[in-house]
Amino acid sequence: MATAGPEARGSVADLLRQARIVLDRAEASPEPAERFRLAHLSALRSAAAVLALRGRPAARRRLVSVWVLLDKVAPEHAAWAAYFAAGASVRAAVEAGAVSAVSPRAADDQLRAAAEFLVIVEGTVGMLAA
Repeated sequence: MATAGPEARGSVADLLRQARIVLDRAEASPEPAERFRLAHLSALRSAAAVLALRGRPAARRRLVSVWVLLDKVAPEHAAWAAYFAAGASVRAAVEAGAVSAVSPRAADDQLRAAAEFLVIVEGTVGMLAA
């Protein structure tokens, strides 16, 4: 597994800033489907920050879910990876127009989980939550 150099550390901070911005947009959205979608995207950026920090495992060149990679390079986040992987199909359905696929409660659960995951990742990379 590769270790992160200075460029990666800069991208980690950028990814976490992006995750926070998208999470703020999710919190402001009155529509459950959009709240769910944006919260999930925030979590994706948080996971990408961990991958940018720790590097990717040596593997064949094929598409692999960020959640699978997160589970491999940061096993302490395995439960988060499983939780957000389970919501990926819902996010895809929303992006395809199935806005009724998300209840207000599911959207709020996704939002809370994404916010908690972001704070944990910020702590993992040594940043204070804004």
